[in-house]
Amino acid sequence: MRIVVTGLTGQVVSALIERAPRDVELIALGRPRLDLSVRDAVLAALRTTRCDVIINAAAYTAVDRAESEPDVAMRVNGDGAGYVAEIAAELRTPLLHLSTDYVFDGKLDRPYREEDATNPAGAYGRSKLVGEQRIARIHANHVILRTAWVYGPSGTNFVRTMLRLGQSRDEIGVVADQLGNPTSALDIADALLTIARRVVADSTPALRGVFHMAGAGEASWAAFAEAIFAEAEKHGRPPVRVRKIGTAEYPTPAPRPANSRLDGGKLLRVHGVALPPWRQSLAPCITRLLATETV
Repeated sequence: MRIVVTGLTGQVVSALIERAPRDVELIALGRPRLDLSVRDAVLAALRTTRCDVIINAAAYTAVDRAESEPDVAMRVNGDGAGYVAEIAAELRTPLLHLSTDYVFDGKLDRPYREEDATNPAGAYGRSKLVGEQRIARIHANHVILRTAWVYGPSGTNFVRTMLRLGQSRDEIGVVADQLGNPTSALDIADALLTIARRVVADSTPALRGVFHMAGAGEASWAAFAEAIFAEAEKHGRPPVRVRKIGTAEYPTPAPRPANSRLDGGKLLRVHGVALPPWRQSLAPCITRLLATETV
């Protein structure tokens, strides 16, 4: 199977490169050859690359900066996703697209399901929702996968930030009134590879559409941080106390959903895919990070 993935250095792209088995040829395309904000560049780059499936993993992910440059976020996440869908439709190729919990406002009192109403509160979420809508309109052979709280052994993420801060502090204030599903980029990559094989082999419409894909179990950011420091202690790091704070004590330019929990039941029923419990995936990630001292 030959897969083209947009992006070169993102957490999920790096994980896909690491996890791809020998019978999968993975081609990563990013800037300057492929710039999602430029239609001609997207079409040209993807048109010349034969593949069985396209994974759109590239995105504008600077959530706070998007509030001051919403047009840039929209060009990449909204327009760019549409451009990828255009060429996927032209090539009659399945398209897997990564989206986000930020398409919801976070006000629901249970994990979000795919059919729940979207209502993004910030520019980043709005741009990602437009991307979803354009893909659905342009190319029926798509799988949109919303995920949340992504971390891994590469890139910038919450786990690496906590480990870095823990080197110089014995107490860190972390938000305790936002809930979500910590999700390993490596687990996302494994799931994407499984789903890609499925949609290439089976044209059943029920396998297409929107799905939620996040680590099993839930946590607040504070609980997530406590788990990170507990694992780090097992490797000889000094203890770090987590001081639980409210969202109001840590203001950010972009509003954060109080509830980012995603219900993965549909993905399990339809594709037979369930991501592991987040605590299970966290431990080997921290082992890798501390062994290589890359935090």
